[in-house]
Amino acid sequence: MNENYALIIEDDEDLAIIFSEALKAAGFKTEIIKDGKVATERLYDPKLQIPDVVVLDLHLPHVSGMDILQQIRADERLTETRVLLATADASMAEMLEKKADLVLLKPVSFVQLRALAARFGKSQS
Repeated sequence: MNENYALIIEDDEDLAIIFSEALKAAGFKTEIIKDGKVATERLYDPKLQIPDVVVLDLHLPHVSGMDILQQIRADERLTETRVLLATADASMAEMLEKKADLVLLKPVSFVQLRALAARFGKSQS
């Protein structure tokens, strides 16, 4: 059985750590990437595990979270990947809510993210 795997694409180090710890508490193995270009390269590396969940900030260096979201939705390898957008921009959140599986308005609490992530994990039978 594969372990649940979450990719956290967030350039704020403190938030990335909070997201990672919350996802670990929900049973996920996590990886943090702080740069949009690096995240894009990581998502398309065929040798690496496809994430079950991506926590995606919209405002990233080099490649925007909105571009990454569009790339994820266009890639048939990632059709089962759940995308949780994390943003403080309410208007962007509203605009993108139909493209994401869930939109979280920052600040996002540890408990809130852990509970939501647990719903998206593979069953541990």
